[in-house]
Amino acid sequence: MQSLTLLSAGAAIHPSKVSAQSKKAGLVNKPLVISTWDAGLLANKKAWTILQKGGRALDAVEEGVKETESSLNCCVGLGANPDRDGHVTLDACIMDEYHNCGAVAFLERIKHPISVARRVMEKTPHVFLVGEGAQQFAVSEGFSLESPELSPAAEAAYKNWLQKSNYKSPSINVENKKDHGPFAPYRLENGEWNHDTIGMLALDKSGNLSGSCTTSGAGFKMRGRVGDSPIIGAGLFVDNEVGACVATGQGEDVIRVAGASSVVGLMRGGLTPEEACKKMIERIVSIKKDKVKDIQVAFLAISHRGEVGAFSIHPGFTFAFRSEDAEELKKANSWFK
Repeated sequence: MQSLTLLSAGAAIHPSKVSAQSKKAGLVNKPLVISTWDAGLLANKKAWTILQKGGRALDAVEEGVKETESSLNCCVGLGANPDRDGHVTLDACIMDEYHNCGAVAFLERIKHPISVARRVMEKTPHVFLVGEGAQQFAVSEGFSLESPELSPAAEAAYKNWLQKSNYKSPSINVENKKDHGPFAPYRLENGEWNHDTIGMLALDKSGNLSGSCTTSGAGFKMRGRVGDSPIIGAGLFVDNEVGACVATGQGEDVIRVAGASSVVGLMRGGLTPEEACKKMIERIVSIKKDKVKDIQVAFLAISHRGEVGAFSIHPGFTFAFRSEDAEELKKANSWFK
């Protein structure tokens, strides 16, 4: 995949304020939105309804990923695969052009964790709420508690995994394995990687950036496990003067390199979005050595000028792109060919 060169876009907190960066660079203001995987095509459509009207990037990235949270899929939203004890737990974060950010993790029975994350950002002095506290906050903000029942597809997948893994919940039978396994598989039975976060980045008409990330995490994960997706600096980072990045894949390996913020830091040093993403994948490869064949990680980034780039460990990572001129699914280059 070659980096796409597009120009700036969208409206911010103060609609009359055009970003200093776009004025200084003399860029033609054109909004755009990118998001991870093929689910991003539908999510981008929703985000685009906001961006094309001159709306703020922050609103676009929230509303866009809510489309995925509402759908039935393996890895995002309440319909996704549960943890190994049969509970769906959700993680999300959001970040705007002013370095404001909010996040939730280990959140149960709330349909739109991305919106709760935004409320944390806008209505509390905090950045991160987790578990029962995050749920209490969501309910106090008017979010409904949804049914704890699994979706039919998730229920079937869970029962199949229980049978094949021979796992018994500690509440039923204390585990007798020294390593506390079994743990979440790297791949699902259909061969797909067991982590399909949706991350979204948008550039609005005013030249401002925002990003969002939401997931149910790896299916059949150890209860309480949280990956990179809700961690500002790991799964998502936005610096309006430089660019923004989201990550997807094996969260533990994104966390250990502070993935998203490291990509943006490399962009600040002069690398293009794709070059920066590739550099961080190379870093993970050097850390994981032979074990890298078992994991997938991908980074997707955008510069404040609207240049887009991505890179992954294994082939197959795709991202959805939407601008005034194009709507398409693109394949990223990868370490393994």
